[in-house]
Amino acid sequence: MTELRVAVVGATGAVGTVMLRLLRERGWAGGDGPEVVPFASERSVGRELDGGLVVTPLTDETIQGFDVALFSAGATRSREWAKRFVDAGAVVVDNSSAFRMDEDVPLVVSEVNPEAIDAHRGIIANPNCTTMVAMLPLKALHDAFGLRAMVATSFQAAGGAGQKGIDELAGQVAPLAADVDQLCHDGAAAEAKVEHEIHEATLAFNVVPLLGTLGEKGYTDEELKLRNESRKILSIADLQVSPTCVRVPVMVGHAVAVRATFASEPDLDRALEVLRAFPNLVVEDAPTPLRYAGRDEVAVGRVRRDLGDPYALNLFVVGDNLLKGAALNTVQLAELLHARGLVGEAVR
Repeated sequence: MTELRVAVVGATGAVGTVMLRLLRERGWAGGDGPEVVPFASERSVGRELDGGLVVTPLTDETIQGFDVALFSAGATRSREWAKRFVDAGAVVVDNSSAFRMDEDVPLVVSEVNPEAIDAHRGIIANPNCTTMVAMLPLKALHDAFGLRAMVATSFQAAGGAGQKGIDELAGQVAPLAADVDQLCHDGAAAEAKVEHEIHEATLAFNVVPLLGTLGEKGYTDEELKLRNESRKILSIADLQVSPTCVRVPVMVGHAVAVRATFASEPDLDRALEVLRAFPNLVVEDAPTPLRYAGRDEVAVGRVRRDLGDPYALNLFVVGDNLLKGAALNTVQLAELLHARGLVGEAVR
């Protein structure tokens, strides 16, 4: 891979920082690896990052000559710059919502639908972090029993809103923890002691059942992503999805409780067998987001037959939203592009 040049756009953000670390750890940066160039906002230009990399400004001149560009800078920046990178010769893997539902852009989870990457026209989209972690067990079960519907309730970490989301939660904990009696007997007063801008309500010692912008039929855009992206990734156009997305006081690590309904009656032993055999998926009795923060694997547990519907299974999925939910899958897609000869001199 020494001949490749890789751009990381949004390199100083929560996900971009993890991308750079993964590129180093996985042999994409440093030593004899490809050249990696970090890009970020104007206020970060010239800043030196780990490994001696220096943040470069985004200009039409500086984006020339790259083979791969990994984006995690938000939808607005992606819409502005992704196609310019493509025109300059790069394949873009974008972690924002900008292109996910574009018919000409593959939406890919590396273990679930890698073949979709072959049809790219310069841009590949990374799914939403919540959708991402649910796709691994659902793909395994879909191949075995034929997925038809799911009721999915997410428990999403503060880190899903980036470093600002983590910082807001962290800043609320001490003031509220100082008066446990108030938390127990006058929650409204406790809630009012701290400010919130990133999350819809005070998040410390709380759960917030409104995540995203309200839209179609009272569902948020975050909930509709879970429906629309699941259909596209799994190639089930009529998949019935009933989503509810909830923000919880966890720093990093999303969880999803899923009731999945299938075309054929699922055998529990067979279900556990296919889940254990699926790549990057761990089966545990009761996985938690905290335990899997900082781990590459997605974990699934509490797998059980539904009490009322013999065609349904209930399960609980957790995964690090900054790793598999974002940065790791982005890097894995870059590796997949390279392995399939879809970047570099092979496609010029």
